[in-house]
Order: sequence, then C-alpha cells, then structure tokens
Amino acid sequence: MGTSIVIWTICALLAAGIAWSRYEKKRTRDKFLRELAAMDPVRREKILSRLRPELQTEMRQHLMERFRLS
Repeated sequence: MGTSIVIWTICALLAAGIAWSRYEKKRTRDKFLRELAAMDPVRREKILSRLRPELQTEMRQHLMERFRLS
C-alpha cells in the first residue's frame, strides 16, 4: 500500500513537471511571436533568417495566422 502511494505521488509530480514545461514553452513562444509582430518587417526577417529552417517556417505560419503578417 505504501509503495503504491509513493509511485502515484512520483507519477503525479512527473506529470505536473511535464505539463509546466509545456506551458512555459508555449508562453515563451507566444511572447516571442508578439515581439516579432511588433518589429518592423526588415528586422523581423533578419531575426527569422537566423532560426533553423523548420522553426522559421513554423514562426512565419503563426505570424500569418495570428497577426496576418508575412
């Protein structure tokens, strides 16, 4: 009985940690997108060009969907 309580507690803490890290990642990405949207287009493209190609594409898609920016 005591072992199962310990195991369930560990599982709950792991699940909470995973959920928190995903939340923080989403929050950070949303903040970065808002900052990109507020920039002038030349500077935005310069920053986007420094990212990995797949991340570049994803960020551009989010900018177009949420902020109607290219």
